Amino acid sequence: MAYHAKYKVRESSSNIETHEVFLDTLAHQRESELGISEKRFEVQIKERIIYAIFGVFFLLALVYFGKVFYLQIVQGHALYIASEDNKGKISLISPERGIIYDTHFTKLVSNAPAYDFVCDKRNLSLSSPASVKEIKTMAGLLHMSEQDIDAEITSSEDVTVLVAQNLPQETLLAIEARLGDMPDCHTEKNVIRNYAMGSMFSQVLGYMGKVTKSELQQNENYTASDSIGKTGLEKSYESVLRGTPGTLETVKTATGIQKGDKVISPEVPGNNLILNIDAGMQQVMYNSLEKRLHDIGAKRGAAVAVDPNTGAVLAMVSYPSYDDNAFSGGISQADFSALISDANKPLFNRAIAAQYPTGSIIKPLEASAALQESIIDPAKLINDPGYILVHSQFDPSVVYRFGGVKPHGLVDMRKALAVSSNIYFYTVGGGYGDQQGLGPTRIKQYLSDFGWNAKTGVDLPGEFGGFIPDPAWKLKTKGTSWYDGDTYNLSIGQSDLQTTPLQVAMAYCAIANGGTLYQPQVVHEITSSVDGKQSIIKEFKPEIIRQGFIDPANLEIVREGMRDGVDKPYGLSTLLNDLPVAVAAKTGTAQIPVANRYNLWSAAFAPYDHPQIVVVVTAEEVNALGAVTLPVAHDVLSYYFNRK
Repeated sequence: MAYHAKYKVRESSSNIETHEVFLDTLAHQRESELGISEKRFEVQIKERIIYAIFGVFFLLALVYFGKVFYLQIVQGHALYIASEDNKGKISLISPERGIIYDTHFTKLVSNAPAYDFVCDKRNLSLSSPASVKEIKTMAGLLHMSEQDIDAEITSSEDVTVLVAQNLPQETLLAIEARLGDMPDCHTEKNVIRNYAMGSMFSQVLGYMGKVTKSELQQNENYTASDSIGKTGLEKSYESVLRGTPGTLETVKTATGIQKGDKVISPEVPGNNLILNIDAGMQQVMYNSLEKRLHDIGAKRGAAVAVDPNTGAVLAMVSYPSYDDNAFSGGISQADFSALISDANKPLFNRAIAAQYPTGSIIKPLEASAALQESIIDPAKLINDPGYILVHSQFDPSVVYRFGGVKPHGLVDMRKALAVSSNIYFYTVGGGYGDQQGLGPTRIKQYLSDFGWNAKTGVDLPGEFGGFIPDPAWKLKTKGTSWYDGDTYNLSIGQSDLQTTPLQVAMAYCAIANGGTLYQPQVVHEITSSVDGKQSIIKEFKPEIIRQGFIDPANLEIVREGMRDGVDKPYGLSTLLNDLPVAVAAKTGTAQIPVANRYNLWSAAFAPYDHPQIVVVVTAEEVNALGAVTLPVAHDVLSYYFNRK
């Protein structure tokens, strides 16, 4: 029987079972009925088809293993980060910052809601097409150039980049609607500080600014979008006002789609500050100083009011000032540069950091030292012809003339204080004729005891510690010896002496209270708010720096001389005599290296018998005939006692 070559008969040599025979019989009958050949055949697959199938499977295996290699090796790190992000990213929740109140619970600083736009820079680059599209979307929404956004992202050394802050409401809404097009970015809720009285408190309260790289390195509880206190109380009480950040887990897919947030730990709001400062007195002091300076064409000054029995700072003004609200909204570089370059230095707190010669304000301190050292009887009369003549210790033919403002005739200590006799204090300070003087060493000792050679310790940053010259300093610094003329100049608050208005105020507090030098304190209490109620966390008690260095009886004589300066017709502070309480005061005029210009001072305390307040005012570069500091002291004292 013939058959085609591609077919072959399959023959089996295996043993046949009974059931197989039966089944074969049935199969044979079926085949016969259908006309099918009694022999079964199978088709043989061509060899090239087998190779083709093998090749296809081999290529699929290569593609598979290539993809595995690409995902595991080439993109392994990026996918690992994406998978970590998919598991959840931990971020900080900025706490609500503490509020600042005046002594009567008038709110001086509060918080207002704000939003920032923040991006993760790890997947953002102009070299990536996806990033180009994302940055282009940002630029349109934020009204920024793509180059500026890229520069901001590229220059940041932190993974989280603050692209824009304090978003306007319409911009915020537009961004929220397009966040799906910017998977590497999000908005963050923030707060900005609202300063109720603007420039009147700016140097005391300070301002906030974005945290710097070095500040981030020092404290891990801040993010790049956080703000931190830069000056004033905002800086010195940063840890109190800041609070404790919470932690938030944000879960995203590897493609950047946010799946949800989970608060791991809640934030704890910052604590509040209750100040010793009276906002009403602060306003009166600022407005009065501004007006008086303007009236005489002067531009700079400072004033301080202190409780002499505790050291509590009741008011503190530095002029000119600035509006700290300008920093809350993110001050422009141009505006900040203008503040920095302003010759009048509005950012500078003159009350604690200026370096002033005191002029005659030194005389009550010098009189106290002379009485304590028993070098003169307070009733001893010294003739004041308006000058003294001093022969050179090296050449007697050379005579130096040290003058006063005008002749005062015979004066004792009390009258010398009331009329501010230079001749009397030349004599007491440097010695003249048969009268022994204190000399530079003892003058420096007592000025230091009154706190003029060290920082007061006030709870504000940037304080100047004062400076009192002496013979050793002059020889080392200037290369010349100390002469009698140097002592005379120091005796009336001239030479290289430098103090701050706050140092002067604290020294006068010691005169007013009988000999106790206190540390000044701006903040009275630290509190927390619970259900709208203030709970005291810490109350600052009066801190004594020094006491007992002057006998109270000696200070009483000095106080009497200052009282005579107000209620005697020859006194220089009679302007204060119309106040509802008895006042003691001293004025001063300090020479400066500007022709026909002087620094003016006034210091006063009241009531005379039981002092409750000390006020010190100074003005820079004014005409000697201009009345500026004493009227400011009058306005502050009038407010204080009329209110009481």
